[in-house]
Amino acid sequence: QETHMKSICLQHQLYLLLNSHCFCLLKNGMGLIIFFLCAYVPKTEAGHCKWAEVLKDLERIKTSKDIDVSLYTANADEDEECQELVMRCFFLETEVIIQECRIKNCSKTQDVWNIWKNGNESLEKNKLTSKKSGKCKECEEYEEKNFTEFIQNFVKVIQRDCK
Repeated sequence: QETHMKSICLQHQLYLLLNSHCFCLLKNGMGLIIFFLCAYVPKTEAGHCKWAEVLKDLERIKTSKDIDVSLYTANADEDEECQELVMRCFFLETEVIIQECRIKNCSKTQDVWNIWKNGNESLEKNKLTSKKSGKCKECEEYEEKNFTEFIQNFVKVIQRDCK
């Protein structure tokens, strides 16, 4: 949200600059450059990691003492072509954490819910483009690990995707 606000402020400043010169600048090269900056800058600003909010919530829940589950945990160093399927696996396992939190009334239930919601929104925007390769595992084929190890691998996978 902060990045989005910066983008809006920048757009507004560029709009005021153009408007103050009554669009006469569009008749020369400098005006055209400013005009194209108005169109380009918001795209650049939005280019930050799409998983930033998920990372923040993972940081909030990683030390939770009331979440005690074993989860299928994908390897952070899976082949690049499996990255999207690995990410889907982590978000699928987040549903297990949500169920655990509902049963135990965890203090971090909202943060876990946010991870699931934000992750699935992002994944929906980028429908599964990769075909399941013979190299890629199903979620249930990964080793079950404790909550702490799951979160550590989840963070590594997201950070790898954000590079």
